[in-house]
Amino acid sequence: MTLLEAEDVRAVYGDGCVRCLETTGDRAGTNQCSRCGSIVACAEIDVSVQRGEVLGVVGESGSGKSSLAELLALERGEATVGGDVRYAGHDGNLLEVDYQTRQALRTGEIALVHQHIRDGLSLEFTGGGNVAEKLLAAGWRSFEDVRARVSELFEATEIPIERMDDPTSTYSGGMQRRVQIARALAVEPELVVLDEPTTGLDVSVQARVLDTFRRIQREHGVAAIVVSHDLGVVRLLADRTVVMRHGRIVEAGLTDRVMEDPHHEYTQTLINSVI
Repeated sequence: MTLLEAEDVRAVYGDGCVRCLETTGDRAGTNQCSRCGSIVACAEIDVSVQRGEVLGVVGESGSGKSSLAELLALERGEATVGGDVRYAGHDGNLLEVDYQTRQALRTGEIALVHQHIRDGLSLEFTGGGNVAEKLLAAGWRSFEDVRARVSELFEATEIPIERMDDPTSTYSGGMQRRVQIARALAVEPELVVLDEPTTGLDVSVQARVLDTFRRIQREHGVAAIVVSHDLGVVRLLADRTVVMRHGRIVEAGLTDRVMEDPHHEYTQTLINSVI
């Protein structure tokens, strides 16, 4: 069953003009409009996510993958957005809903694990406090219940429970990333968006973080969108993959097919660069 479906979505930074789409994209070789100078972060994007499925989004820096991730996680930022995003169980285009509806979805049903730790966590809070904040926003009120849930999430994400009351700033990078995952999963969302989940981590730590998420994702049947420039991350986690360049999708398909038999020249270059 389809959980999320997006059609013709776009995010533009700047005033925009009638030629923005015409002068940007893969064929144009740029995401900056030659007429007005606006940045077309992503455009003409059609993607869907099934319940329990992991969709990979891969591309080099500046390809628009993080802008797409934020848009699908209902974090619009300063961009002008357009298109149609539908979410199972909700009527209407999510890009047009009011602030309260968007916040309710982001609190309970759609979670984002940010690329940059400081965007996803308050480092001056304790690790447990960062996770508890999400529970309190969702309406939890019992201190005992909150603490028990935080302990459960720390155990699931392999964070030492005895570190729960330590400031998050004292955690290692890998532990901070796992706190973000624990926070994202706190109220059992249906969709988790992970934006560059291994940024800044050593290879051995990356593997542990990814294995932790993959285990939890499969055990609970959570759908996910995993955004990464690292083909290894996408290959490990994703059922299907889309490849982005200059703000457009240039290839899409089952992950094994995309990785082993890429059709687009850019995808071939990406894969060859890591072989």
